[in-house]
Amino acid sequence: MSGIHVSTTINGDPVEFVCQPGETLLDVLRDRLRLTGSKDGCGTGDCGACSVTVDGRLVCSCLVLGAEAEGREVTTIEGLADGENLHPLQSKFIEHAALQCGICTPGFLVAAKALLDRNSNPTEEEIRFALAGNLCRCTGYDKIVRAVSAAATEVRKQEGRKQRRSF
Repeated sequence: MSGIHVSTTINGDPVEFVCQPGETLLDVLRDRLRLTGSKDGCGTGDCGACSVTVDGRLVCSCLVLGAEAEGREVTTIEGLADGENLHPLQSKFIEHAALQCGICTPGFLVAAKALLDRNSNPTEEEIRFALAGNLCRCTGYDKIVRAVSAAATEVRKQEGRKQRRSF
């Protein structure tokens, strides 16, 4: 079977890879590109552990073919931090003890980032709805919701500082 050449952008960097026609984006990320932050939780799109964004849209990478990344912008958990500086979501997850075993954490963070990119002032109901596709067995959802809410406050503060500097 011949491979498919794919040119894409992952976490802001141009990337090229060759994958098999039926190979998932999750397998490409983990096995070919060594971006192992996205987890293989269920393989059926039910748990959200493999969540990434493709052109800003939240997807389960276990349900997307690697070839579908052609010409697209993919963001994984590895793309959240800015070098050594954690994204406010990452900091607030630590501060609020919103993680334990770590299997679900990358998916929750990517899903929460997708929410905050659309809405930096979500209600608790909006947060819970946005995270409904992600499952956690260890931590409990209340800590995760509180962490996302606190991160949203921090994101709004950062946006305000950026706007003041631009004047």
